[in-house]
Amino acid sequence: MSRRPVNPSRRIGDGGSIPFVASIQSKSQNSPLLSIGLVILGAILLIGYCYSSSGGASSDIKDVNKLEGGASCTLEVLQALPILKKAYGDSLHKVLHVGPDSCSVVYSLLQEEDTEAWGIEPYELEDVSAKCKSLIRKGIVRVADVKFPLPYRAKSFSLVIVSDALDYLSPRYLNKTLPELVRVSADGAVIFAGYPGQQRARGGEVAKFGRPAKLRSSSWWIRFFVQTGLEENETAGKKFEQASAKRAYKPACQVFHLKSYP
Repeated sequence: MSRRPVNPSRRIGDGGSIPFVASIQSKSQNSPLLSIGLVILGAILLIGYCYSSSGGASSDIKDVNKLEGGASCTLEVLQALPILKKAYGDSLHKVLHVGPDSCSVVYSLLQEEDTEAWGIEPYELEDVSAKCKSLIRKGIVRVADVKFPLPYRAKSFSLVIVSDALDYLSPRYLNKTLPELVRVSADGAVIFAGYPGQQRARGGEVAKFGRPAKLRSSSWWIRFFVQTGLEENETAGKKFEQASAKRAYKPACQVFHLKSYP
């Protein structure tokens, strides 16, 4: 579509002329570099957007699955890592994470100096990233049903962190799974569980997790720990609370600290 030439003598209304229109248009017609610059700028912005959406370092936390819009305790683990470092110190040098989106937690832990990390994804994986596929291919993250014994020797890991995995298990399986998670830890286990009343996955959750989430109260969990012979780690719990207070951090999930077996 051709553009009509602007008449410099053309007026608006009864008076005010537009004195610089002609000179501006002339410059734009004679300056193809301006158009080229805009094209290059647009390309740079497009490349930056694609990178941040498909694998940039800053997308690791954003990519965590929020369980179809519900609260995610795995996301909470990522946010709590600095607090856990203060509470557990050297115990974070060899960590096993169990829960959905384990790749995100393991990848973040591996960025820490002198830290080894492994993960168990208890549910079927869908649309995993290239980094997650790499961790699975290397055997660092594996898909395994936590309702059955874990393929690790006792005290294989210094610390076991669990999120969004136990809320979907019935007490029948919890009686087997939770002691098994404590068995493979040398310095204890940290459990991130949802609060009663929190939003959880709706559509398709039964197909993926086997049953709807059962969000229990802290008193229910404490009774369960006692009944199964598990002991809370009060020392680690106090250190976690102190570090949380200093950073003004308030967990969106319940956090329980358990001792490992003697």
